[in-house]
Amino acid sequence: MAGTKALLMLENFIDGKFLPCSSYIDSYDPSTGEVYCRVPNSGKDEIEAAVKAAREAFPGWSSHSPQERSRVLNQVADLLEQSLEEFAQAESKDQGKTLALARTMDIPRSVQNFRFFASSILHHTSECTQMDHLGCMHYTVRAPVGVGVPPGVVNIVFGTGPRVGEALVSHPEVPLISFTGSQPTAQRITQLSAPHCKKLSLELGGKNPAIIFEDANLDECIPATVRSSFANQGEICLCTSRIFVQKSIYTEFLKRFVEATRKWKVGIPSDPLASMGALISKAHLEKVRSYVKRALAEGAQIWCGEGVDKLNLPARSQAGYFMLPTVITDIKDESCCMTEEIFGPVTCVVPFDSEEEVIERANNVKYGLAATVWSSNVGRVHRVAKKLQSGLVWTNCWLIRELNLPFGGMKSSGIGREGAKDSYDFFTEIKTITVKH
Repeated sequence: MAGTKALLMLENFIDGKFLPCSSYIDSYDPSTGEVYCRVPNSGKDEIEAAVKAAREAFPGWSSHSPQERSRVLNQVADLLEQSLEEFAQAESKDQGKTLALARTMDIPRSVQNFRFFASSILHHTSECTQMDHLGCMHYTVRAPVGVGVPPGVVNIVFGTGPRVGEALVSHPEVPLISFTGSQPTAQRITQLSAPHCKKLSLELGGKNPAIIFEDANLDECIPATVRSSFANQGEICLCTSRIFVQKSIYTEFLKRFVEATRKWKVGIPSDPLASMGALISKAHLEKVRSYVKRALAEGAQIWCGEGVDKLNLPARSQAGYFMLPTVITDIKDESCCMTEEIFGPVTCVVPFDSEEEVIERANNVKYGLAATVWSSNVGRVHRVAKKLQSGLVWTNCWLIRELNLPFGGMKSSGIGREGAKDSYDFFTEIKTITVKH
């Protein structure tokens, strides 16, 4: 491509070395629709090399003391923090999100996660019991399943799901798989890993409800629900996509919610005033738009966003994958917009009468990842949270995380949990040892 700017060429990272690949895939800047990077199109050979490197590095790394591994994790956190701006720029350009979000959430949370687990691994204890009448003592030890940071411990292999993904998850020497993504991909992973009885942690999609009772503080609820619906262009598995509002406040809520949604500026990721950037790909943008078209075909009403308001973008971003935050009403619970994960800036607002009714409707989907409940009635908050089929329930807030506690979903939203204890359990194998004296 003579005369054009040189493209960024990524390489795989295997056994502590960056390695080129014989085949590459184009990667697009979501904010312009232009190719900005080429990514390795890896396959079985690269996976074999990565598994070999991990296998050889495992004995040495796993024998390091918790204190030494903690030091390494803290060092990774320090390096991330020192290069925060560089990582934020890269994340924003790759994913389309606003630079402000990458600076304030994505990279700082990565730093926090490393530091949290660097501390957490220093405080685990093992179990021990005695059987005096038999002269025996029992205790447990944990052996790591995965690997850590010196050469061969961390390997990064780029590629497509059918080529490199299938080679990885079906490899007999990969003992466990942690996956975040869609349910169809998780089903394929389950099929391929089943013959090897691998441990699986699957964090999948959601169709997350927000339940807003008549005694909710709307001054707090409305801006938080706009954020929970449209943050990161709605491309967060925890985003709200079904909003149930008690009938007595439905009209007021809808009016104020639409007004607040229209104030969310869609703009290029570098715009400090932008609340939303671009969606991840052209294909995904078209998929999200198709849900709005299907809602209209079913007789729904679009209050703002797609097809209603004008999207203003700079000339260079006209081909980018941008979409306005969209609010839909007059839609049935059985609609695809109310049952399928859209994963974009689209949310549906529907009225409800009673507590019992809204719990049943909120649970009437195959997913069960997250929910939010808005009410000033403490008893109701606890009662509803207990009955919702969701792995996480936020009340009068959204996306406040505590890494000590479990994270994960019910039903088709996944298998397993993440968190201090749950991650420790998943990434280690427990062994019971009995000693007779």
